[in-house]
Amino acid sequence: MTHEVQPDYIGAKMGMWLFLFTEILLFGGLFVLFAVHLSRYPAGFHAGSATLSVPFGSANTVVLITSSLTMALAVTAVQRGERRRTLALLGATVGLAGVFLINKFFEWSAKFQHGIYPGSEHMLEMEKGQAAFYAMYYAMTGLHGLHVVIGMCVIAWVMGLVAAGRVHRDRFVTLENAGLYWHLVDLVWIYLFPLFYLVT
Repeated sequence: MTHEVQPDYIGAKMGMWLFLFTEILLFGGLFVLFAVHLSRYPAGFHAGSATLSVPFGSANTVVLITSSLTMALAVTAVQRGERRRTLALLGATVGLAGVFLINKFFEWSAKFQHGIYPGSEHMLEMEKGQAAFYAMYYAMTGLHGLHVVIGMCVIAWVMGLVAAGRVHRDRFVTLENAGLYWHLVDLVWIYLFPLFYLVT
């Protein structure tokens, strides 16, 4: 005789919130570092920000906010027992995350083509403030991009659980936690966008 082990809902939620707290500390430290460098090199940061594409950054902001909406709708759908709708919404979330990464790839590629990347001669010859801006830009948007990739993998894994019937209307804490993680990824970008693209 087999029986399904019931998940520890409160424990799972607490564990997720603790993990998210460590992520907030990580990005919070980087935000403080950004503020310190901005106060030291305001002209360099303004010059660096002027070279970034606001339309690209704005498009990516819209894409991530939309993906947060599809993620939230997926949680609602699973609570209603709508498996196909849940899978479709999770698929849309992963697709939008892919669009975000493609946009970011083109942005980074354009900078690389101009010789602006960590360790390049062009960056080494730059004024300190502008070089610090690009160093922060690659570090923070790169770390955020890594979190997007991890989020895509987590959501794809949850899609497998939903398809297999292991995540459903009576047992959806895994999907809820994946949603919390994705909302954090979205929230971090909402702070990164004005810092880098609108500082000028």
